[in-house]
Amino acid sequence: MTPATKLLKKQKIPFTVHHYEHEKNSLCYGVEALEKMGVASQLVFKTLVVSLDNGQLVVAILPVSEKLSMKLVAKIFSAKKAQMADKNEVLRSTGYVLGGVSPIGQKKRLKTVINSSAFEFDSIFISAGKRGLEVELTPLDLQQILQAEKGSICL
Repeated sequence: MTPATKLLKKQKIPFTVHHYEHEKNSLCYGVEALEKMGVASQLVFKTLVVSLDNGQLVVAILPVSEKLSMKLVAKIFSAKKAQMADKNEVLRSTGYVLGGVSPIGQKKRLKTVINSSAFEFDSIFISAGKRGLEVELTPLDLQQILQAEKGSICL
């Protein structure tokens, strides 16, 4: 159990856990999840932690096959600029290591935006808080538990 799965259970949100064997030398965690689970690329979402120019950390959830637009994320959170957060900051604020960052059950809840494309599907896959572990749930349940915004954040 991870903090993400514990919180989903506590909130009585239906989800399915999917496990795959993580390769230690893998450099692209999202692509690895896609390949190992054999699901369509538009259904597997990555969790990126972004640092805004005001020092605030926020979370962006988008398909692993897409690239994040820093400009669009900054605009959604009323900032001028955004950049990827330092991995140590990510670990400190979320409690999760890179490649296993779940938007759910973070040490400190960060403001979150989910890419609009997620809402086109009945269910999507996101990290469960550990490399090699994903949860499948509805985008609306994800939005609800995170109190997340919905927006277009891809290039």
